[in-house]
This record gives sequence, structure tokens and C-alpha cells, in this order.
Amino acid sequence: MNSHIATTAYIAGIIGLFWLDRDGKTRVSKAVWIPALWLLIVGSRPVSTWLQSGPTISQAEQYVEGSPIDAAVYGVLIVAGVIALGSRRRQVAACLRANIPLVLFFSYCGLSIVWSDYSFVALKRWTKAVGDLVMILILLTDQNSLAAIKSFLSRAAFILLPLSVLFIKYYPDLGRSYNPWTWIPMYCGVTTFKNLLGMTCLVCGLGSLWSFAGAYRDRKMHYRIRHLTAHGIMLFMTAWLLLTANSMTSLSCFAMGGTLIVLTAQRRPEVRIRAVHILTGGLIALSLCSLFVTQTMLSSLGRDPTLTGRTAIWQVVLSQHTNPLIGTGFESFWMGARLERIWQMTEKGIQEAHNGYLEIYLNLGWIGVGLLANAIIFGYRNALAIFRRNPHAGRIRLAFFTAGIIYSLTEAGFRMMSPIWITFILAITCDPPRRRKVSAQTSRSSVAQIEAPSEVVGAMRSFG
Repeated sequence: MNSHIATTAYIAGIIGLFWLDRDGKTRVSKAVWIPALWLLIVGSRPVSTWLQSGPTISQAEQYVEGSPIDAAVYGVLIVAGVIALGSRRRQVAACLRANIPLVLFFSYCGLSIVWSDYSFVALKRWTKAVGDLVMILILLTDQNSLAAIKSFLSRAAFILLPLSVLFIKYYPDLGRSYNPWTWIPMYCGVTTFKNLLGMTCLVCGLGSLWSFAGAYRDRKMHYRIRHLTAHGIMLFMTAWLLLTANSMTSLSCFAMGGTLIVLTAQRRPEVRIRAVHILTGGLIALSLCSLFVTQTMLSSLGRDPTLTGRTAIWQVVLSQHTNPLIGTGFESFWMGARLERIWQMTEKGIQEAHNGYLEIYLNLGWIGVGLLANAIIFGYRNALAIFRRNPHAGRIRLAFFTAGIIYSLTEAGFRMMSPIWITFILAITCDPPRRRKVSAQTSRSSVAQIEAPSEVVGAMRSFG
């Protein structure tokens, strides 16, 4: 097929996906487009890259300078997000009070700017990190937060995944590249590297699987077949892209998060909570054992027992002089002379430790690791509490929580402005107290409709 014809067909297909997934009876605020645009950018390429302007990754200093175009775009979105939250001040304040461990972690990240060798750069990066939190607050303080989360994930999936397929199949100059260390051809779609494509597919794929499972269970959903069709297409694209990109970390996390979504969609609540603990703990334990205890599973998957050189990278970064207690400062490890030394000892172009927990240690020290661990424990309790009140709402939180924990074992998942980090924040953030009450009432109403005979429900509606 000619590339121009294919482009027209894919654009028509994207419009069709939005049409299939529309629901005239469910409304979300227009502000949801702000976090959606944020995810579209961080899940693909910076605006300066799309415009083919700004720095490349050829010199260490360019990581420090950044792009003024990107800074302006992110700044506009953050300001727009803050303005949108201005009319929700009470909900925002209540949400922050309900998430003290997460607030403490972000506050410590801001404090660490003081001892960074690149304080101004660290300040700019921390501002963008706060932007991630602003986007999540927009979703959670929406009048219909559950629909806002669904819309947020669906809008990103309907655009990023079809365009990735289009670029790979019809625009190889955009959708394909070469590994800078091995010069092996790789597929990157709308992103700049195959691992980022895998991360985007992981986030969008779990969102579509969650929506598909919700539509499949809700026999009374309006336009149910349309929703199933739209997200079924997304699941097919997710599987194709993950296999094409050969991103095994994202594929494994998608399989595990998807397993949790599917297996927790059973109807007996007294078994469901126990199953969540067993599933979550079992999936994390399975990943730890396969990665660090035995290489049998890795070998069976055709993967390198050294995790594609990751173990060597871990040794190199740990050999660098950092303060074990407080680290080098927020997002400050991979800069300057230290970055040049690491490139000389490994491969030029590396800018992450390929382990989210190690990344936190290098930048924030043991204090940062402790605060993150506290936020993780607190966040799991939040996700579990939401699951108890509303299983459908909690299911996606638990899936993103599990995927984020496992993904960060071999990738820098806890880095600001990455799709997996944004959805991980969403997973561990407690809803505002007012929103929790609404969600609980909605959940009880849904359960009553499922368990009550249809005649009773009809009578209740007639008297309502």
C-alpha cells in the first residue's frame, strides 16, 4: 500500500476508534486533555524531536542544556494544569493530605536540589516531576474520576499505538532505527527507542485490557459491542508492537499486569482480597527469582543471563563516588564528568542504570530509597482499599502498581516524565476523601444491581 494511502487509512481508523469508544452519557471535563497531551508527549518523542530541532544525545553537556522548545511546551501544560486545579482547591488539598508519604517523597526530591552539582538543572527537572503529579491530580479530582482515567488512557492508546504501526510499516525512517551500541535494527514506532515503545505499549495495553474487561463484564453497558471492538483492536496492536519491538521487559510486565486484571475479575469478594495478595506477591516473587536467583527462565526465553549487560552497568555506577545517605541530588547522577567516566567504562550514550531502585539510590541515597519504600507500601494499601470499595476502579491501580514494581527491576521505571512512572503515581495515590465516598456509593449501587433480581431493580428505578 502506498504510504499516503496508508496514512489516510490510519487517520480514518484513529477517528473510528474514538467514535467506537464514545459514550454520550459519560462526561469528563475538558481538562482531561491536559494530562492526555502530557502522556502523548512523554510516551512518544519530545516536541523538539518531532520538529527536528534541539540537541541530540551525542555529547554529555547536551543532557544538561535540554531544549527551550520542550521546556516551553511542558511549562505551558503545567501552568494549564495548575489553572485547571485552581477551581478544585479543596479537593486538591484533601488529596494531598491523604497522600502524605507521596508528598514527603516529592518534597525530599525538591530538597535534594540543594546539594546537587547542577542545582538549576535539578530544579527544572523537579518542576517537570511535579508536573507528573499535577496531571494525576487533574484526573483524581475530576467529577467522574473513573471515567477521566479511562479517557486519559484511551486517548493516548488510540493515537500512539496506531501511529506506531503506521511508522514501522510505512515510514521506516521514522519508525525504525539502529541500536547505538550493537547497530542491530530495531523498531521504535512513535518513540525514539524500542524500550520506550515497549513502555508505551505496556501502559496503553493495560489500559485497553482494563476497559475491555469492564465492558465484557457489564452486560448492560451502552454501546458495549463498540467498546469491545475498539479496545480489542488496541489489544491486538499492543501484542503485535511488543513482539515486533522485542521488548521482553514490557511484554513480561504486560502479561503479569494483564493476568492480575483478568484473574481478579471474578465475583466472590471474600476470595478476591486474598487472591490480590497472593497474585501480587506471587508475580513480584516470580520476577525476582527469575532475574536474580535462577537464570533458567531467562534462558528459556532466549535472554542473556547478564540481563543484556545490565549487571556490568550496575557494577560501574556503584563504583562511582556518591553520598550513600543523600545521593547526588534529584536527577543529577547522569551529568557532567561522572557521565563521561561512565561512558568511558561502558558504552557512550547510556544515561540510566536500568534499575529504578538503583536509580533512586544514586540520586537520593538511602533516605530517598526509604521514602520511596514508604510510598510504595502506603500506595499498595491505597490500591487495595480502592479495590475493596470498587473492584473495577482498583483493578487498574493494582495492575499498574505491579507492573511498575516489576518493570523497575531491569529498567529505570522510577524516573520523572516516563509513562510507567506516571501510571505508577496514579496507582499509589489515594483518591480525595469526597471522591472516595462517591466511589463507594457507586460501587454499592453497582453490586446491588448485579445481585438484585431485575424485577426489583426495575421497581426501584420506577419509584426513584
